[in-house]
Amino acid sequence: MTDIEIVDPLIEAYAVAHSTPEPPRFAELADQTRARTSAPGMMVGTLEGRLLTAVVAMLRPMTVVEIGTFTGYSSLSMAEALPPGGRIVTCDISEEHVAIAREHVSASPYADRIEFRVGPAIETLESLSGPFDLVFIDADKTGYVDYYEAALPKLSPHGVILADNVLWSGRVLDPDEGDDNTRAIRAFNDHVVADERVEVVVLTVRDGLSIIRRRSMPEL
Repeated sequence: MTDIEIVDPLIEAYAVAHSTPEPPRFAELADQTRARTSAPGMMVGTLEGRLLTAVVAMLRPMTVVEIGTFTGYSSLSMAEALPPGGRIVTCDISEEHVAIAREHVSASPYADRIEFRVGPAIETLESLSGPFDLVFIDADKTGYVDYYEAALPKLSPHGVILADNVLWSGRVLDPDEGDDNTRAIRAFNDHVVADERVEVVVLTVRDGLSIIRRRSMPEL
């Protein structure tokens, strides 16, 4: 199966044009990501970055855990809206990517809000005591279920888990797709929707974004 556009590019461009613009520092980071990395498409981009900022502004989380730093665009997007005293722990296995993120975070007003961890994400999750008010999963797809299961017990009562790339360029629709990442994303989506501990909604933003929260009320 070939990749499909989740949203018409013209519609996405319209949405970007009618959303609050990203600050200039974010555009500079995006340019550096395209120039210095081999897979700049891993960056969340303007529209999803603005969505992350909005989610943090609404939730006002004190502790955010990000699984998959890449070059720091999403970390900075969330840090922009953190309440006073809030912090982000962001982890990645790539020293090269984290080095770029450190440069841009250090030059931003948010350096004191973001803590970097380099190493396997599951080890970082195990080392953190919680509670987590917001968890953003955007790392290796084969690890999604493990990251989710490690984070959920440490989620605060009103905490939220966001998972990126859950539509995987439409490849989740193909039951015969043999790619490991596609199988992993399908398995993750199936796992979460069947989990009676949570409620989930999948948004068709960019490559798909799941919003997951604890099930707090009995079904009507």
